[in-house]
Amino acid sequence: MTATTVTRRALEYVATGLLLVVPLVILQANFKHPERQNALDRGVLAVSAPLQRAMSWVIEGIGEAWSGYVWLVDVEEENSELRRENDRLRRELAERTRLASDALRLEQLVGLKARIPADTVGARVVAAGTNPFFRVVRITLDRGEREIKPGMPVLAPDGVVGRIQRIHGSYADVLLAVDPQSSIDVVMARTGGRGVLKGLGGESSYGCKIDYLERTEEVKEGDLVLTSGLGGIFPRDVPLGRIKKVTKAEYGLYQEVEVEPSVDFSRLSHVLVILAPPPPPDPSAKMKKSPEAAFGVKPQ
Repeated sequence: MTATTVTRRALEYVATGLLLVVPLVILQANFKHPERQNALDRGVLAVSAPLQRAMSWVIEGIGEAWSGYVWLVDVEEENSELRRENDRLRRELAERTRLASDALRLEQLVGLKARIPADTVGARVVAAGTNPFFRVVRITLDRGEREIKPGMPVLAPDGVVGRIQRIHGSYADVLLAVDPQSSIDVVMARTGGRGVLKGLGGESSYGCKIDYLERTEEVKEGDLVLTSGLGGIFPRDVPLGRIKKVTKAEYGLYQEVEVEPSVDFSRLSHVLVILAPPPPPDPSAKMKKSPEAAFGVKPQ
């Protein structure tokens, strides 16, 4: 055994002894009553007190950090549960809102069916063609050739939607009243003036115009536009929209009139298809109820 090995072992024994003796001395000094402490005890306490405070601070910090971590884990789990519950309630609210909205539309459709003097059948909108600006340009109904034919008018509780354009199997496409190919004979509710409503076919909005409305007709913005009932297609006095803009040229027989449709085509879900032509209008007959009241159109 070399001298180096002996020296190393001696140092290890000394260090081990100090590690065992020092804590015992510190404990003994701490446990002694202050009146019985000698100079050595007071010296040990003076030296060990800062170390004890440091160790206590470290241990307390670790304990607080661990408690905070455990608390945060519990809070995160609780937050996750609350988020899941919130998402579930949101979905449930959205579903109940949709069902309430559908029930209201169906109730309005039943009321419309009772007001229309013709054979009708309800239909549901199952598809909507759109342009790049998300404007509805065509709707498809869940009714086919067994019940409806091209040309039949389509109504909503707010007014005219359009006419059946084509039928494919159990479904039918509707030509909307705002389509440039559409033309409907109309009458001004306030003045009695007549014209033909045609769609403008704008890229990002819905709009119509009235052709062949004479310049002598004193129409104004906000006037209600109704179906005339002529031609035996649409019933009389069904709202089509309200006049949005009137332009009178310096010359010519007719004035330019823009109309904003009464139907919100982007929210259509249920409509009414008229199966048989309504009775011809009686010019001398007076409505028991105004078109605004009959179709729930707000007066202006």
